[in-house]
Amino acid sequence: MAELAFFSGTMDCGKSTLALQIQHNRSARGLNGLIFTRNDRAGAGRLSSRLGLVTDAVEADESFDFHAHLVKYLTAGGRVDYVITDESQFLSSGQVDQLARIVDDLGIDVFAFGITTDFRTRLFPGSQRLIELADRVEVLQVEALCWCGARATHNARTVDGRMVVEGAQVVVGDVGAGKEVGYEVLCRRHHRRRLTAASAGAGPLSPDVLPAEGVPQSAAAPGRQG
Repeated sequence: MAELAFFSGTMDCGKSTLALQIQHNRSARGLNGLIFTRNDRAGAGRLSSRLGLVTDAVEADESFDFHAHLVKYLTAGGRVDYVITDESQFLSSGQVDQLARIVDDLGIDVFAFGITTDFRTRLFPGSQRLIELADRVEVLQVEALCWCGARATHNARTVDGRMVVEGAQVVVGDVGAGKEVGYEVLCRRHHRRRLTAASAGAGPLSPDVLPAEGVPQSAAAPGRQG
């Protein structure tokens, strides 16, 4: 029986790596899948992990209709045994509903991967809807660590080295030119205290930060938004 499965967690917990592993295992058994993503660190139409693994994917923007795409693909004679969606936190509630229709109406497994909450500790709309609809929700067991060594449970955004808790969920040009935007994972205690690795003097931030649309490339390294 087909299912909608949601694999969630913070940054650095191996979501994209697992997505690529699922794709590898199923393709090795002769199964055909479609892979979708949005705003991947490797660029449009790519699904990549921090371990350096990468594969081609369909870039699914805010206007993309997953169910219609699958129906068109199948009608044209294509075969789909499973669907993988990475960066699923960026999906709209309606797009998650489309994924559920793929499972229920077309009998195709859907594996969705995404960050659960944003830098304000609020659920992303896509993640919230996946939690509401998924047949199975799994928190990945690869623990990302806060700079203090405790399990990291929250994503933090920094601007010019200082943690911020206000602003758009997905940054679109609301950060002025010349300001450096970064992201890191923190335990709840240090997120509440707004105490990042830099402000605690615990060492530099990870160079693999998430993207801020509208910020010059020199000010934000390639990565993913959260």
